[in-house]
Amino acid sequence: MKKIRFLRIQFDAEIEAYEIPAFRGAVASKAGLENILFHNHLNDRELLYGYSVIQYKRIGRNPGIVCIDYGVDDIHHLFNNRSLDIKLGERPLSLTVKNLQMHQYTLQVWEKTFQYRLYNWLALSQENYQAYQLIQNDLERITFLEKILIGNILSFAKGVNWQVDKTISLRIDDILKTKLVPYKQQKLMAFDLRFRSNVFLPDYLGLGKGVSLGFGTVSQIKDRK
Repeated sequence: MKKIRFLRIQFDAEIEAYEIPAFRGAVASKAGLENILFHNHLNDRELLYGYSVIQYKRIGRNPGIVCIDYGVDDIHHLFNNRSLDIKLGERPLSLTVKNLQMHQYTLQVWEKTFQYRLYNWLALSQENYQAYQLIQNDLERITFLEKILIGNILSFAKGVNWQVDKTISLRIDDILKTKLVPYKQQKLMAFDLRFRSNVFLPDYLGLGKGVSLGFGTVSQIKDRK
């Protein structure tokens, strides 16, 4: 069991999905490049590997930032600025907070299951993409993806120092869409899907590759009563 803080900030402006990398760069510069959690670069050649605790999102059509656990402690570096005017390329953008929500969540493996949607999930590295393509059976492909998704949850747990002491169960119920998306000057396969697990995951949490740029965003499917 682990308690984490989870801060979600939505700004009153509009961006396109392809502008998220520029939004990340502009915010990191505004916060100060010496604050590594905003961009995960130790220097020009070295990256800070591990789970990104500051993630950049598109919430509706608005730019947003999600800060997870100790990532919350650094957000003041952005808001210490008198002006939150930034530039996305040549386009000026003024960041006014539209919605700010701070929560504390308890991470644990439960006896019950939770249902989720997962958007733009970058599941496959170059190595496991080849392995995935060689699998002919749809059921075996889903099993392959389920193992990767459990690994992504464990990577998140490690990133926030949550010691998972029970077995994670997970089932992909439906793959809604697969598509090629641009990621760091290449095209990668992304999945939209529904899954269930005995792990509670907060809305807007990122799983998999590219979470700092809004890929692999989780949304819980609430029971209708």
